Amino acid sequence: MRRRVLLGGALGALAGCQGAPDGVRIMVPNPPGSGYDITARVLARELGVEVFNLPGGGGVVGLRRLAYERGNPRLLMLMGLGLIGAQRTADVTLLGTAPVARLVQEPAVVVVPRDSPYGSLDALVDAWRADPAAVPVGGGSSIGGPDHLVTMLVAEAAGITPSRVAYRRHDGGGDLLAALLGRELAFALSGPSEYAGQIASGQLRALAVTSADPVPLLGVPTVRAAGLNVTFTNWRGLVAPPGLTTADLADVRTTIAELARSPAWADACARFGWSPAYLDGTAFGPFIADETARVTTLLTRLGLA
Repeated sequence: MRRRVLLGGALGALAGCQGAPDGVRIMVPNPPGSGYDITARVLARELGVEVFNLPGGGGVVGLRRLAYERGNPRLLMLMGLGLIGAQRTADVTLLGTAPVARLVQEPAVVVVPRDSPYGSLDALVDAWRADPAAVPVGGGSSIGGPDHLVTMLVAEAAGITPSRVAYRRHDGGGDLLAALLGRELAFALSGPSEYAGQIASGQLRALAVTSADPVPLLGVPTVRAAGLNVTFTNWRGLVAPPGLTTADLADVRTTIAELARSPAWADACARFGWSPAYLDGTAFGPFIADETARVTTLLTRLGLA
């Protein structure tokens, strides 16, 4: 029995009718293989709904689509810190959406190709300091997104001026993985869930994580333990189109709240190395506003605004 039926009225109201195969859809504003995409597909499997990708502009194309779908209770968008940065120069913002819930958070992992000459974070940072332009680093987010921000914070902690970093932006984790495997990059920082398979198979090697404590699934030290005073976590959540009725928004939030409390969701988080970070819709809206201000301030401080 699908979770659509198990949740009864809440998801039934969201989808229009229980068991409707084409009811709710979750939009991913990035290509397949991104952290957003992985999270959305895990959600969709638990909810019994569909996922579709609408990439472009670091997520802004999807954000515009969400604004266009004003009042539609059958559409949700998976988003996160990456879209906070991307919206800075857009004609639409997350502050105009209906916040549903923050769901998870995860650190970034420093990864290199399997034949990389860098056997440790120390060795990598030594080479990076010596010639930042000769050590290109990639991320799956645009300027102000999580991969970009964490890269610049690690550079700053290593004594490298952020403006000297040869950061190469890719549209999501899939493109970033291809660049890594193609030896176009010396290293990358992104979410562990995006590269768990490649790390396990030996195609990529993890050197460190940006969490406060080690991640058991990875078995590598933290960036801070390696001498760089950086801790960083990314987060992801759901928003709905603007203009939902009070009843429709309450139904959506109730559905996601029930999912966030379920054993199945806890198992999924453990499997992908996510930390549950549920924040209900009424608190999620102010959180998005605070994150928007924080990213703007951080980019200004780093000289990257």
